[in-house]
Amino acid sequence: MKSPLRVGLIGCGNISNAYFKGLAPYGEWVRIEACSDLDPGRAKAKAAEHGVGKALSVEELLADPEIDAVLNLTVPQAHAETNLRALKAGKHAYCEKPFALNTAEGKKVLAEARKRKLFVGCAPDTVLGGGIQTCRHLIDSGAIGKPIAATANMVGHGHESWHPNPEFYYLPGGGPLFDMGPYYLTALVTMIGPVRSVAAEARATFAERLITSQPLHGKKIKVKTPTHLCGVLEFAQGALGTMTMSFDVWKSHLPLLEVYGTEGSLSCPDPNHFNGEVLLFRKGEKEWTPVPLTHCGETARGFGLAEMALAIAKRRKLNRMNGEMALHVVEVMESFHLSARTGKRVTIKSPCRQPAALPAGLPLGRIE
Repeated sequence: MKSPLRVGLIGCGNISNAYFKGLAPYGEWVRIEACSDLDPGRAKAKAAEHGVGKALSVEELLADPEIDAVLNLTVPQAHAETNLRALKAGKHAYCEKPFALNTAEGKKVLAEARKRKLFVGCAPDTVLGGGIQTCRHLIDSGAIGKPIAATANMVGHGHESWHPNPEFYYLPGGGPLFDMGPYYLTALVTMIGPVRSVAAEARATFAERLITSQPLHGKKIKVKTPTHLCGVLEFAQGALGTMTMSFDVWKSHLPLLEVYGTEGSLSCPDPNHFNGEVLLFRKGEKEWTPVPLTHCGETARGFGLAEMALAIAKRRKLNRMNGEMALHVVEVMESFHLSARTGKRVTIKSPCRQPAALPAGLPLGRIE
């Protein structure tokens, strides 16, 4: 396929602006050619705002022979369905996290992609930013010895105080784990490798949530998914991880993400962002040492889609933010819920390769 990859965006909500901005430096490889939304007016407005030539219905976009791939920014409950529709229309698919609401849905997407020899990819591509890639470089270079443990913690009090439409965060497929867990789990898989098993507990502390943001101020939300989950991850290479995801905590001093090794410790930046401070502690030292980023700190959302476009153009087998890794993350998250319900450790079955590290020193706009 010739470059650039011609993309149709489905779902013109909050996150779409980040993709328009983040993809701009990668015009050599990917270009958004059409916008679509369940609200036609919103699609037209987004197309006009960003100079996109077409504002189409979803059906029109999927039928358009000038669209090579779909950027799926729908709500989580529609991710797998929209990916399947795109693939069945003969188009590659790249979606926002999570890849699916459960492993069975995700497997259907991968099977369809393999059947049609099409690519699928999934956010979060924040792990390709300067922060996590610098941490990966330090781990690979032996700065902390062999990783033996990690901790990942995202605790707060939910999105109803700031998000304009927070209801879907409290439905199945939402909650802190499916909303924020992909950032932390994808970062851990990137730095340490795939997960072998999960043991977890979960609860929903508050049966109802009150929206205090606009335009739905005062509306109450029925909570239909766990909002506080904690568990233990066993990685295939032997390390153990602890993970807490919560919308029930008012304030905390928990570290966001740390990796511990035989020779030192690594304090990683927020995996919800592309850059941030990296701190290294080596055996025998007294304090943490800030480490300059070895990779570009200006990378933004859409890098994963651009890298997928390059993989398509060069006929590579996999892109880094590929469907196999996204499915692995979904199975780990689903296993948190399963372990909490059954009281048993759950073995992860989906195969997943640790993605290759990015080369150090790439400037903004370069993928390789």
